[in-house]
Amino acid sequence: QVRLVESGGGSVQAGGSLRLSCTASGYIYSDTGMGWFRQAPGKERERVACIDYEGGKFYADSVKGRFTISKDNAQNTLFLQMDSLKPEDTAMYYCAAGRAGCPLRAQYFDYWGQGTEVTVSS
Repeated sequence: QVRLVESGGGSVQAGGSLRLSCTASGYIYSDTGMGWFRQAPGKERERVACIDYEGGKFYADSVKGRFTISKDNAQNTLFLQMDSLKPEDTAMYYCAAGRAGCPLRAQYFDYWGQGTEVTVSS
């Protein structure tokens, strides 16, 4: 019933910025937490940022101060503003949603987008 579609990935130089978007359908934002995960080849999927249904925001230590998560309920869209990008941010970024708040583990999220690639060159 829920579909998530990401966009906004690309290739940038270190220090640059990207803004990722995730549009949801078949979804009630007020009841759902939504987050961004990333996964690089050979590495585990990690939670980058999450916003719960009360508006609470959570960030991985590695991106605090550089990434900002937000949402537009009217357009059913989740955003991730990524500033001061580093080569270690290179990964496939996934939008995820669930009704368990903002857990760290990916397995607790119910719905996933297809991913959008982010590549940061030094």
